[in-house]
Amino acid sequence: MIITLTCNPSLDKTIELDSELAPGTVQRARSTHVQAAGKGVNVTRALHTAQAATLALLPGNPNDPLLRELSTDSVPHRSLPIDAALRTNITLVGPHGITTKINEPGPVLGAETLSQLEQLIVSSILEFNASWLVLAGSLPPGVPSDYYAQLIASLRQQLKDRCPKIAVDTSGAPLRALFAFEPGHVPDLIKPNGHELAELAGSRITEAELEASPQLVAATSGALLERGTGAVLATLGASGAVLTTAEGSWVGTHAPVNVRSTVGAGDSSLAGYLLADTAGLEPAQKLRWAIAYGSAAAALPGSTIPTRDDLRVDAVTVTALEQLQGS
Repeated sequence: MIITLTCNPSLDKTIELDSELAPGTVQRARSTHVQAAGKGVNVTRALHTAQAATLALLPGNPNDPLLRELSTDSVPHRSLPIDAALRTNITLVGPHGITTKINEPGPVLGAETLSQLEQLIVSSILEFNASWLVLAGSLPPGVPSDYYAQLIASLRQQLKDRCPKIAVDTSGAPLRALFAFEPGHVPDLIKPNGHELAELAGSRITEAELEASPQLVAATSGALLERGTGAVLATLGASGAVLTTAEGSWVGTHAPVNVRSTVGAGDSSLAGYLLADTAGLEPAQKLRWAIAYGSAAAALPGSTIPTRDDLRVDAVTVTALEQLQGS
């Protein structure tokens, strides 16, 4: 069982435009798509589509439009009732895949709500004997930036050997806070994109430099392994992805795809990695499945989650960085 937590879920409305976004003008929509989302919800949706055992945890009342959408789509979930409506995010996608997002802040979650949410996480982990817990997405107002780091430490202390492996996919202050404490606060896996990995590296390295050099990505990720994380899955858009673990580093790329929307592509990549991990595959294969899922998602409209029929695993090339350096 893979459990995901989305503290700040959203009802995502994606609008595909006939032409590139032109501020200050009136434009026509080619199509619209509404889906219950949020990074953890997207991961659960992808895992469920692949018939993997999964459960999404999130705040929200059962009659909230987002929760109703999840029920309609038969996405496995449990929610903690709160006295506020969940947010709506709007994504504008041009004909060449250029994406503009407008994200609402979400409801305020106080200390008591966060304590109840942690109880829901613990009880769900124990009930389903979860192998992975995914903490994903931004934090809503009222939640301290070190929430993920403190939650990881608390869960490990409470659950001990029953604590699942923990993956985190977030950005900004919550991402940086993971490495501000001792290793007990650091997740087993992080999934940054190029911008987020550059954030963790400080001002020394830029996103463009990382996307141009898988060796630099591996070196930057290796420094994070030394600070306590077990693996770094760095997704780099059209430049592919790099996986770094204690066993080594691998770079992978996908044959070119017609990008329709990058929304949810990173979430699908993480789902692909987790599916490969739970199947016991080697690191290179985990990277292959992550890239196949992410690329398939980018070729679909809006935040559509790919099915196995959408995948082109054979279109992914994975190379050990030692081989690349020696060639």
